[in-house]
Amino acid sequence: MAAIMDREIALDRLTARFQDYVHYATQSDEDHAAVCPSTPGQLCLARHLAEELRRMGLSDVTLDANGYLMATLPGTAAGPVIGFIAHLDTSPDAPGDGIRPRIITNYDGGDILLNKAGPVILSPQEFPELKAYKGQEIMVTDGTTLLGADDKAGVCAVVSAAEYLLQHREIPHGTVRFAFTPDEETGRSADRFDVTAFGADFAYTVDGGALGGIEYENFNAANAVIRFAGRSVHTGDAKGKMRNALTMAAEWQQLLPAGERPEYTDGYEGFYHVYRVQGDVEHVSLKMLVRDHDRARFEQRKRLLSAMASLLNEKYGAGAVTVDCHDVYYNMREKIAPVMYIVELAERAMCAVGVVPHAEPIRGGTDGARLSFMGLPCPNLFTGGHNFHGRYEYLPLRSLQKAAQTVLEIICLAAQLPKSPK
Repeated sequence: MAAIMDREIALDRLTARFQDYVHYATQSDEDHAAVCPSTPGQLCLARHLAEELRRMGLSDVTLDANGYLMATLPGTAAGPVIGFIAHLDTSPDAPGDGIRPRIITNYDGGDILLNKAGPVILSPQEFPELKAYKGQEIMVTDGTTLLGADDKAGVCAVVSAAEYLLQHREIPHGTVRFAFTPDEETGRSADRFDVTAFGADFAYTVDGGALGGIEYENFNAANAVIRFAGRSVHTGDAKGKMRNALTMAAEWQQLLPAGERPEYTDGYEGFYHVYRVQGDVEHVSLKMLVRDHDRARFEQRKRLLSAMASLLNEKYGAGAVTVDCHDVYYNMREKIAPVMYIVELAERAMCAVGVVPHAEPIRGGTDGARLSFMGLPCPNLFTGGHNFHGRYEYLPLRSLQKAAQTVLEIICLAAQLPKSPK
């Protein structure tokens, strides 16, 4: 077997591959739930990636009409079948078309001017994690779009690890399955994921953030749409007649616990988050997130929404407020706890490539959260990126390299496990 220190994935190759992927506009769209993928750009990237995987030499490369791409690296040794999953889409929270990445070489630890207009500045005063990357190469945006490391850095790391093993057939490894999925950012990526066809004993999503992260706890999550039905009357004759839906929506926001919002919480603390309001005097639609790591508190949060609706309906009249709330995913810890050896395997791999692992609860979700409840235990691994979903996103390139090497090392170490570890 090749020594670990000899298994270094070339940084220039990683960088070029990532830059290739981010030029595809793949933002998903939560308003197109009936269509999968929700945007055509995701399928364009999936087709491009499928051809790349075939050229590399992976087998069983399949791409279905919904944009789910799978492939196999046949095993050369015994061991379980393991999987790696990354998503093709980027967040709709910031512009994602026309991305112009730029590399800051030998970062000096100070402010980075992303764009003169504004100006848009990436500063360690606002983002202190930047200081850890002094002297390194950092890829940034031009201040007008997101970068797309979530999750094209994950796609890049997975593909690069597979390519390395195809080029170094002397390294023993078990069978590996790869999957690239659409619409993760809208919470629908696992909807049409065929766990049986994937055929892995366990898997990892490569969709995390900073160097060394491994995550097997996440929020219980629900998404809610609150609708306010008003009554428009000419303002000159409105007294006692008008029912302003905008006023009701503002009151709803004020009824939510003031300190339980994303900007005031961290760690295991849950929150309510109103992220979109549309409408007028007669009709307002308000979209929000409900999140909590603890299942009991999660259920309490949903009951609060019902209680708030009842209160406003009592005040403004029956039917003034309706709540449509549905669960999206649950805390994967419940499913990972019985198979913690897969977390320990990833931690061993990180240590082997010189990365200090750290486990933190995900303040969000990944495909793995739902897949774990579908019978595929699936913790989440770091990609190296920071400040996802916005124009201040950046990617330290050495961290991306370590992400790829961690994937590679997990594959190598897994060959030492029993074939059916379950």
